[in-house]
Amino acid sequence: MNERFKGKVALVTGGGHGIGAAIVDRLAAEGAAVLVCDIRREHAEAKAQAIAGRGGTAVGCAADVRVRSDVEGVVARAASALGRLDVLVNAAGIMDRAPFLEMDDELWRRVIDTNLYGTFTVCQVAARQMIAEKHPGAIVNIASGSGLLGGRGRAAYGASKAGVINLTQTMAIELAEFSIRVNAIAPGPVKTRPEQGAAIGPSVAARMPMKRFGRPEEIAAMAAFLASDEASFSTGHTFAADGGFTITGILEG
Repeated sequence: MNERFKGKVALVTGGGHGIGAAIVDRLAAEGAAVLVCDIRREHAEAKAQAIAGRGGTAVGCAADVRVRSDVEGVVARAASALGRLDVLVNAAGIMDRAPFLEMDDELWRRVIDTNLYGTFTVCQVAARQMIAEKHPGAIVNIASGSGLLGGRGRAAYGASKAGVINLTQTMAIELAEFSIRVNAIAPGPVKTRPEQGAAIGPSVAARMPMKRFGRPEEIAAMAAFLASDEASFSTGHTFAADGGFTITGILEG
């Protein structure tokens, strides 16, 4: 594997598990020093130790992305412990579901605060740090196909991810003058937990040409590309990694 991120520092939120952990692995394998941030300290530190055990550089830390002071502490630690901040990947997020007519305020606020406000806060604090350091930067936000299409039980989740997509576009416009690129990834169904089973659901399979779960490593590969200089002329876009789910129209022919 090449070293596209040699000499660079990356911060990954939600980096202790699932897609975020795969992104940590990929960036570290390509030479980045990684600050692994997760709401559960033990997960963040375990992932950082695993990276160090493979000869990489990583630091684990705990933070709740809904709390600005936590976020400010994490970004400050990236600069102090690892020397700078070049790449941010926002993978922290939750998907609590409930029917629209039964969804309560607590669930709505928890999802919106984590997925949308959390992304906003981390992006803002990290972008300010990148600007202060006076060097180019790259931000990758993990959105979702649910931010592009409606889905049963996903009123809060879909709204939060649609917000992330629009936030990505707005940030790309405003941060371009500082040489900071901002893109998003919209994953489709990705297998991150054993209880998801071996096969995707029938309603998804009916309109997904590839008819399988994605792997966290596949999302990580796209995140690494978007964060790298190879994507130097791409900003403000949302790139689907969904087996064709969001582009499928009529399948009969």
